[in-house]
Amino acid sequence: MPIRIYNTLTRKKELLQPIEEGHVKLYVCGITSYDYCHIGHARSVLVFDVIVRYLRYRGYKVTFVRNFTDIDDKIINRANEQHVDAAELAQRFIEEFYVDTDRLGVLRPDLEPRATEHIDEMIVLIRELIDRGLAYRSGNDVYYRVDRFADYGRLSGRNLEDMQAGARIEVNEQKQHPMDFVLWKGSKPGEPKWESPWGEGRPGWHIECSAMSRKYLGETFDIHGGGKDLIFPHHENEIAQSTGATGKPFANLWIHHGFVTIHDEKMSKSLHNFLTIREVLAQYPPEVLRLLIFSTQYRNPLDFSAAAMRDAEAGLDRMYDCLSRIAGCDGGGDGKSVISLKDRKKIESLRPRFESAMDNDFNTARALGLLFDTIKVLNKVVSMLPAQPASDDIELLQNGGNTVRELAGLMGLLRDDPAVYVEIKKKMLLESLDITIEDIEKLIGDRARARERKDWATSDTIRDRLLQDGIELQDGPEGTTWDIKLR
Repeated sequence: MPIRIYNTLTRKKELLQPIEEGHVKLYVCGITSYDYCHIGHARSVLVFDVIVRYLRYRGYKVTFVRNFTDIDDKIINRANEQHVDAAELAQRFIEEFYVDTDRLGVLRPDLEPRATEHIDEMIVLIRELIDRGLAYRSGNDVYYRVDRFADYGRLSGRNLEDMQAGARIEVNEQKQHPMDFVLWKGSKPGEPKWESPWGEGRPGWHIECSAMSRKYLGETFDIHGGGKDLIFPHHENEIAQSTGATGKPFANLWIHHGFVTIHDEKMSKSLHNFLTIREVLAQYPPEVLRLLIFSTQYRNPLDFSAAAMRDAEAGLDRMYDCLSRIAGCDGGGDGKSVISLKDRKKIESLRPRFESAMDNDFNTARALGLLFDTIKVLNKVVSMLPAQPASDDIELLQNGGNTVRELAGLMGLLRDDPAVYVEIKKKMLLESLDITIEDIEKLIGDRARARERKDWATSDTIRDRLLQDGIELQDGPEGTTWDIKLR
């Protein structure tokens, strides 16, 4: 089945048809490196992490480019506040970005160009725009003429006249049109600067991605991505620059992920609901954040909350616990199968159903739902197995578990050893309970004596009391054993 992707530019799903057969060229706007990354950044890097993983799983070669903006007003202002060099501050937060994304298990892009390393390419592009009449010098600055680019506003669905009428635009006598945007900024005292045909200065924000994507992916490439907040003005301006300079389409497909909200409000430092990645990972394992993010289709808003994280953690526990139980199912013989034809088909058809979900605009929410449905079936089968299970049932369980783990791995999930994960988690849960192992053993002894007296009411009361604390009892020929309930 071909992969269909929602294209922001055309507002419909389109077939992925790479310019070079079998080779997808992808450019994603990266961070401005002036602060620690928040969970909105986490969503961005994880969305494109799973897209790259899945495309490669489906047999595509992927060239993935994600930039660093390492010169910008925010970087300069923060560096001044901290009395450090702007380049030093930018480097520091690039390194901190890697700390966070490595903990999340994010694959590194093939290329990670930095703006300051591509000033020459930006100057070349600006000169081309001036030569084409699409840009002009004003003092020591250079601006883009938006009214000379006929398709300006197409990506965002905005009309230039409406934008001009509705915008609060600072009066700038250097601009020929209020919506013109800067390509090159003349130097100011104390700011980093580079030589250019227009005097010393530094590039505007938008020009860097046009220059770097062209250098590494060509004048037209397959996919450009980022958050919805970048549609306007950043990506709109990139199109104007790149297509304006070459006369060719810039990117064939545009992928934009939705915002992260906290209690249905967009994250904001002023609202004190701003969470960094490391603040979240101090409380939860990285795979829990991954599972939460992928539980919502990437284009939709994602509401972050402690309750949502707890639900995600419980779901992750169920997956690991199921795989651990399957790993404990050894051998098998000539016994009768206990797996129904319906359940067998569910297990065996997981892969094509998962691929169908992901082929439909990378619908991780649907794909995760299929994984959890299969986990439910596998758990049911494990619970039904007799003392001497059929070898075919064991083989199907193990194959099903391996498939779940492989497909979940495309989302960066289930990377730990299931048995180790479950053992550690149960130990942590036991330590958090208001009951000791000695208490549990004593209650099991009291229950055994009640059962000897045929005092079933007391026996059930003790069992239910332990179950409230997540302690499951299993009665067998050799006595009663107990376990911590994760499912």
